[in-house]
Amino acid sequence: MTDTAPTAIPPTAQVTLDDGRVEIAPGSPMPSGPYANEDLLPVPIEKRTWTTYNFSALWVGMAHNTASWTLASGLIAVGMDWKQAVFTIALANVIVLVPMLLTGHAGPKYGIPFPVFARASFGVRGANLPAVVRALVACGWFGIQTWIGGEAIYFLAGKLIGNGWSDAGKIGGYAWTMWLSFAIFWAIQVAIIYRGMETIRRFENWAAPFVIVGALVMLIWMSNKAGGFGPLLDQPSKLGWGGGFWKLFWPSLMGMIGFWSTLSLNIPDFTRYGKSQKAQTWGQALGLPTTMTLFALLSVLVTSGSQAVYGQTIWDPVQLAAKTDNVLGLLYALVTVLVATLSVNIAANLVSPAFDFSNIAPRKISFRTGALATCVIGVLIFPWKLYSDPQGYIFTWLGLVGGLLGTVAGILIADYWILRRGKLDLVDLYRTGGRYWYEGGWNWRAVVAFAVGGVLAIGGASFKPLIDGRPIPALKSLADYGWAVGLGTSMVLYLLLMVLTGKNRPEA
Repeated sequence: MTDTAPTAIPPTAQVTLDDGRVEIAPGSPMPSGPYANEDLLPVPIEKRTWTTYNFSALWVGMAHNTASWTLASGLIAVGMDWKQAVFTIALANVIVLVPMLLTGHAGPKYGIPFPVFARASFGVRGANLPAVVRALVACGWFGIQTWIGGEAIYFLAGKLIGNGWSDAGKIGGYAWTMWLSFAIFWAIQVAIIYRGMETIRRFENWAAPFVIVGALVMLIWMSNKAGGFGPLLDQPSKLGWGGGFWKLFWPSLMGMIGFWSTLSLNIPDFTRYGKSQKAQTWGQALGLPTTMTLFALLSVLVTSGSQAVYGQTIWDPVQLAAKTDNVLGLLYALVTVLVATLSVNIAANLVSPAFDFSNIAPRKISFRTGALATCVIGVLIFPWKLYSDPQGYIFTWLGLVGGLLGTVAGILIADYWILRRGKLDLVDLYRTGGRYWYEGGWNWRAVVAFAVGGVLAIGGASFKPLIDGRPIPALKSLADYGWAVGLGTSMVLYLLLMVLTGKNRPEA
């Protein structure tokens, strides 16, 4: 059955299959011009092959990583007990799964990546705004994860080579061998991403079970050191369940949501390869909240154990693993960290900006070129500074990211589900003068909703340790709920502006 469009716009050459998936009609030319290239075009039906297992494995690989570990252990470090930390993370991931599934729907249905999906609401040119914001966030994450991977190589080599490596001369506060380790891990990732999406899928499939086993081994090791699981469970909360806990809970919850708010936008970059809606829905539902919660439980138990064994909270698993005297155990633990960090960094922080940067100038920037740009920018944001403090890491970095990206999610969901009822015109997403061209390629309504939502979400937030103070102190009361404020505000304002200006007609 061929989709139809309003008479003022020529019908497009797309067909809808019985299972609801849409593709360019066989025999019709693919979209071309300045806003299309091979990486941004819809994935053909025969290449949409990812199954429920592939999506579950993707999430296991992404959720079981050092940054996820430090989310939970960081909550222990700032005063929560294991029950409070796991509860906070479990709730956050159930909440973020909702926008994840809503935005992910367009992937298997139309085979399009996030920056092309954003063209429906922001305009063919305007989509560069959310795409670049998302890409820069990914660059920050890429740098943080690469620093973690380099740290693992540094500790691993130090145990094998000795003090000559560990105590090497310092540059910028770190041993030059740490900088070398950082560069080695950076180069490994570049090599994998350069081989393309199919290599990434295969890597995720085997990395997932490997990392699970590694995390369990670390838990067993820590319980043995502590004399059983009792000491791991007995570490008390410094906050109780009163006002002290709830004051910390809300910004922590928004920070935890902020952790995956990035993927709630660009999940179509992966779901576009989905075999069906069922595959992506079940794969994500089984993969995200369950694995994040279980991994959080492992993390807080091990971190609580470090409190009992060493008398201090060691929230960084690399530094914790380095305390073992068993060379074989250390090797396995740090190799696990390396695999886990590779898994999440490539999937979450290289794929998205590669498409996002390609969207800026499709004729000049390919997927690979975009990925290389990410690798370079990820170093220039000084990730070692972002990662050095759990307080700044959770509340500043994650809180600001979540608040800002929540505004984009609100606009995408409002446009796709409420205004367009899940219907898009594939060809118009790539051409000048079509229904998504708006005014000069920009939908100013989406830009206004993004700006207002962003100001309300993060304007009253503390930017420490980046800068002192709050940009708009009067908005301080909204800062603890940044992601929810950004999403809700942008969604309502976007709908109002679209209705008031007569731009709310859904595709036929």
